[in-house]
Amino acid sequence: MLLRSALRLIRPHQWIKNGFVLVGMVFGHGWTNRLLIADALTLFAAFCLVSSAVYVMNDLADREADRLHPTKRSRPLARGDIGAGAALALCVVLALAGLGLAALVSLTALSIAAAYVVLNVAYSAGLKHVAILDVFIISAGFMLRILAGTLGIGIAPSRWLLLCGLMLTLFLGFCKRRAELIEAAGAEGSGASTGQRAALDGYSAPLVDLLIAVSVADAAIGYALYTVDQETILLHGTDRLMYTLPFVLYGLFRYLQLVYSKGGGADPAWELLHDPHLIAAAAGWLGATWWLIAAG
Repeated sequence: MLLRSALRLIRPHQWIKNGFVLVGMVFGHGWTNRLLIADALTLFAAFCLVSSAVYVMNDLADREADRLHPTKRSRPLARGDIGAGAALALCVVLALAGLGLAALVSLTALSIAAAYVVLNVAYSAGLKHVAILDVFIISAGFMLRILAGTLGIGIAPSRWLLLCGLMLTLFLGFCKRRAELIEAAGAEGSGASTGQRAALDGYSAPLVDLLIAVSVADAAIGYALYTVDQETILLHGTDRLMYTLPFVLYGLFRYLQLVYSKGGGADPAWELLHDPHLIAAAAGWLGATWWLIAAG
């Protein structure tokens, strides 16, 4: 029972987000270097540990509010399945283990992983209540993952990779806020409380819809320009990466459909792991990208 609760607390299904650590190795042609592969996988594991530490920290800070939330009240800390002391100890162990793994790769990787922890401490301490900045901080966490998988293992990060990563994660973040707004509005209509109003007071449905439209358009256009950029063609030895664009567009449009037609978007990791359309789009993009770059 305790082990099951601990596993729920660290949220291993969210580890898919740490795949951003591996993107730089693929687009930096590092897959032929065993040392780079080992370092990238080590950093992937490191970010799985530190991100789980962050989830535990957030649940510790929010456990009282979570008890008022219709779905979050089932979380282990909110339900009392795990005590605060045990959760704090788990958080510290996970963070130290993750930072230790990052240190094995490089001092730069350790610095980036530590910056990720500090950023999330600031987020939990109050910045999560500042509208728009909260989503930018979440996006910055993904940017640090990309930097860990590039600078941390000695690969120069592509400006296109950073741009597309930024816009994609902003898009996902604003979609999450939209789902929370709808959930909060529904709870208010039924007389219930979500315990999240402080985090959402700076948002409105029209504002979030506009932010989603801007960020998804920038993500799509940014990726399209990346595939036809001359530096990209010279780096990968192919001008055919543009053929991967339909997979990206389909994935983005499908996600918009989930958000606007099916009430999704609250948990991007869950959507990616369970929606067959997103799985197919991601698999098609990965397969086509790998084949075109390897063939080039």
